[in-house]
Amino acid sequence: MLSEADWVAIGLTFKLATWVTGLLLVLGTPLAWWLARTQSWWKGPIAAVVAMPLVLPPTVLGFYLLMLMGPEGPVGQLMNSLGWQGLPFSFTGLVIASMIYSLPFVVQPLQNTFESLGRRPLEVAATLRAGPIDRFFSVVLPLSRRGYLTAAVLGFAHTIGEFGVVLMIGGNIPGTTQVIAVRIYDHVESLDYSQAYALSGFMVAFAFVVLVALYSFNRRHPSALSGFGRSK
Repeated sequence: MLSEADWVAIGLTFKLATWVTGLLLVLGTPLAWWLARTQSWWKGPIAAVVAMPLVLPPTVLGFYLLMLMGPEGPVGQLMNSLGWQGLPFSFTGLVIASMIYSLPFVVQPLQNTFESLGRRPLEVAATLRAGPIDRFFSVVLPLSRRGYLTAAVLGFAHTIGEFGVVLMIGGNIPGTTQVIAVRIYDHVESLDYSQAYALSGFMVAFAFVVLVALYSFNRRHPSALSGFGRSK
């Protein structure tokens, strides 16, 4: 049976995943659109940077983010000079680190969706005198619903399962930065295997349901996930 502290960790984890997914969908859309449409030389290097969390060990990414956000890092020094709270070991720091770590899981499905649309729908809308912003909201977004759903599910699920990055940036503060993965680690460290089994079982069930739903959706709409994880 899950304890009260376990449920607190579950609630905090879902809160983190909700914030990260929402922000990434908003901020990742213009980046994915640019990657899908540009012919610039910068497309390759920027696409590689976006995809780096797919191959980097989470602790490596977490270490560099900790150095960047720490008191001696440029971001930490800027925060101190403005009189703001430091980002390490805070929920805000967790959100920022998780956004960077989950970036490819949102941007790449959106990029693939935008590329699959082609130019024809936009050209037709342009002939009807629709401006660039109008074309995006009235044509691109409705045709990209499947891609957005896929990106949201992948980003949310990936954030739920984070461990290395959140431990490096957030530490293990109950109610503030102690997410599910860190809570399980605590149970194992204290040899409380029954609680570790219960919380791990919850995570397995959640992951199974999400993946079944996602693959069922992908069978019906295969274009939404085509090419995910592939370099552009």
